[in-house]
Formats: sequence, C-alpha cells, structure tokens
Amino acid sequence: MARLDDSSHRIARWQDAAAPDLDDFVALGERALADLPETFRALCGDVEIRVDDFPDEEALKELGLESPFDLLGLFQGVGIAHDAAVGHTGRLPNRVWLYRRPILDYWAEHEETLGAVVTHVLVHEIGHHFGLSDDDIDALEATTA
Repeated sequence: MARLDDSSHRIARWQDAAAPDLDDFVALGERALADLPETFRALCGDVEIRVDDFPDEEALKELGLESPFDLLGLFQGVGIAHDAAVGHTGRLPNRVWLYRRPILDYWAEHEETLGAVVTHVLVHEIGHHFGLSDDDIDALEATTA
C-alpha cells in the first residue's frame, strides 16, 4: 500500500478538480484538431467542433441507439466524398459533435488520457467527413495501432 506522503501530489491534483465543462471540451477538441498533421487538417476544411452533454433524441433514433452513453461523437453534414454532388446553397456547415458525458464515462472505464479519447473520437468523426465507414475507420486504426 502506498504511503500518503508518496501519493500526496496525486491527491492534491484531484482534490479540488471539477469535471471538464462544455467549454473545456471545445478547447480539448480544438487542441486535438490543431495537433493533427497539417495535410490532414487541410482536408478537413472548415469543419466545426461542437460539444453537448448528450446527443439529441433524433440522433439516437436515427442510429438505432437506446442509450445516450452509446454515442461519443457524431459527424453531421456532407462529407467531401459527396460534396461535388450536392449544391452549396443554404447548406449548414459540416460539424463534428463531441458528447461530453459519454466521453467522460468512457474515459473513466479505460486507461487512456482524456485528451487521447477526445482525439480518437474527433479523428473517427472526421473519417466520416472523408466518406469512410465505421469499418473503414476501424481497419485504418488497426493498422496504426
């Protein structure tokens, strides 16, 4: 068992800490995007990063999910693979949604840093912007793991 003196710096770090709020998550997402390679970021265009505590009921229903904790992020818009076929008039900007509470829940159950989880979710959703399916993204991640 670790002595209190040995872990006091760990305790002090968490004792007064609060869970990251929505603004903190926006900053985490923006940092994750900024840390991606320039060539990757250039392909993203003007993708907006949005944060909410949970996905809305419409998104859950559309994806056939029962629990809001089952969705960590969502790409919303027209991916670049389909962009040429769709007119630009009146179209909303492409967005990546990060869902704070499901991400925090996932983070609490795994040994990754919060920054790594947010980056993973962001990259996964940007993969949809590129027109990749979940299976395509999983296969790419498996080759880089």
